[in-house]
Amino acid sequence: HVVPAAAGPAHRTADYGVSRRWGPARIGYRLRLNPATVHKVLTRHHAPPLSWTDPATGARLRAKPAPLRYEHEAPGDLVHVDVKKLGRIPDGGGHRIHGRAKGNRIKKAARPGTAFIHNAVDDHSRLAYAEILADERKETASGFWARANAYFVSCGITVKRVLTDNGSAYRSGAFAAALGPVVHKRTRPYRPQTNGKVERFNRTLEQEWAYARPYRSETERVAAFPSFLHTYNHHRGHTALKGASPAERVPNLCGHNT
Repeated sequence: HVVPAAAGPAHRTADYGVSRRWGPARIGYRLRLNPATVHKVLTRHHAPPLSWTDPATGARLRAKPAPLRYEHEAPGDLVHVDVKKLGRIPDGGGHRIHGRAKGNRIKKAARPGTAFIHNAVDDHSRLAYAEILADERKETASGFWARANAYFVSCGITVKRVLTDNGSAYRSGAFAAALGPVVHKRTRPYRPQTNGKVERFNRTLEQEWAYARPYRSETERVAAFPSFLHTYNHHRGHTALKGASPAERVPNLCGHNT
């Protein structure tokens, strides 16, 4: 089998697929290659499909039951809402700059606190709206949803249903008032996979923004967030979308990707 010349250094493609556990769509975006070409290179190097490997260690699994997947037919049919907590980075950087021992001493002395990333992800398109906020109280969650809903409206999306966990903020009257006529659905207790699409967004957020590189301060990391979110929505190929970006699944956003 001949690997297309456009693939360039095939070992880079194989490295992304094996060591970083990236799929063809994500590798294709990074290396500016057709995902089909990337798939051929990965097959040649015997890289196992991501579904055959352990998400945490990358080790090949003997067998794994096929997950039950679903997708709503149109943007706005269901929006997943969640909060991701991240420890803030002390000024001067943490353990990724100074090493684990010194970094822990710096963090203990500085007590930088916790950042709360509120997320809203459209089930059909994976289009995401997110903000870094100070807490997850009911007033904060309610205000976030009002702004997230306004964002989806600006994209031509009318939200019909919202899915959240059973956190106190989402059970509050303030959040119910913010939802208005939007139907509120809740996940089953102790079943976070019910809200799997926003959980997957949280993992992408960690890999491609929060821990993508060493930051020397929380201010530096926060400054990189808008760029990450724009790339995620408009440029990053998603394996679940067959290599398309979320914006490509929202008609009103087509072409608004600069």
